[in-house]
Parts: sequence; C-alpha cells; structure tokens
Amino acid sequence: MKKIIALILLASIALPAYSALNTGTKAPNFVTQASLGGKVFTYSLAEKLKKGPVVLYFYPAAFTPGCTIEAHNFADAIEKYRALGATVIGVSHDDIEKLNKFSVSECRSKFPVAADPDQSIMKSYDAILAAKPEYANRTSYVIAPSGEIIYTYTDLHPDQHVENTLEALRKWGKEHKTN
Repeated sequence: MKKIIALILLASIALPAYSALNTGTKAPNFVTQASLGGKVFTYSLAEKLKKGPVVLYFYPAAFTPGCTIEAHNFADAIEKYRALGATVIGVSHDDIEKLNKFSVSECRSKFPVAADPDQSIMKSYDAILAAKPEYANRTSYVIAPSGEIIYTYTDLHPDQHVENTLEALRKWGKEHKTN
C-alpha cells in the first residue's frame, strides 16, 4: 500500500501543471530589466507588442540543464520567429548579472532574457513552480499584438515549447490574414 501511495505521489509531481491564464485572457503588462548579448536594457511588453506578437516563456533557472536546452532551442529557431513577425523573451527569477552571462552563452545573443527576482511577473502569469515556489514553472505564452493570450503551454520538459509556440504563431498568422 505504501508503494502505491508513493507511486501516486510521484506521478502527480511528474505530471505537468497547467497555467491559469487561459487563451483569450489579456496578458499582464510588465516592464523590467533584461539582457541581450550581455547588455542590460529596459524591456516593456507593451512596447514589443506594438511591433508584433511576443513569445513569453518562463523557465526555472539559468544554467540548469533543461533551461539551457530550452534557450538553445529558442536561439536556434529565432529566425523562424522573426519570419512570423514575432519576438521572444525568457523570464526567470535570476538576477540581471547572471542573465548577462546566460544571454550570451546559452541564448547566443539572439533574444533577451528578463530578470524577475521578486517574482512579480511570474505571479501575474501564474507561472510559479508549485513544487519549488522560488522558481518559475516552464510555461510558454504566445501573446497577440492586441495583448490577448492566444496560446499557453506548460511542461517542465523543454522539448516542445519552441515547436508548439511556432505552430501557434503560424495558426494565428493564417487566421489574422483572413480577417
């Protein structure tokens, strides 16, 4: 019986948690420090949305194995995002000094990563990792220029975040062109 309870608990921890911000919800605006290529600047979601859709992804911590894989995946796909008129930003609880290094080495200076040391952005997007609330959950959002969330995906495994957000952008682009 103890083994069964342990297996159930383990399975519940391994299952992905889903974000509470649903598609159709207005994305909370934020302004924060970010780093691109090791250079700090002020990032404003509202300003970026004026230029096109934004892929906002939350990740637990810079330089951890899954977060490194995910950063590489986004960096490798950045031209595909640009071709769809979208920009990408990653957000974690890490401080800006750590992100300066991460933006160069793991993001390959291709897209910015933003600091959220007080977790205000993570909380506003319901992207807190339940098992370890000091970290962000691995959650990706696609936000239309109107500020509407058009796609959300939560999974601690980094493998599908890039392909899923690209597909959501392609679908939105097709629907947007016909309207």
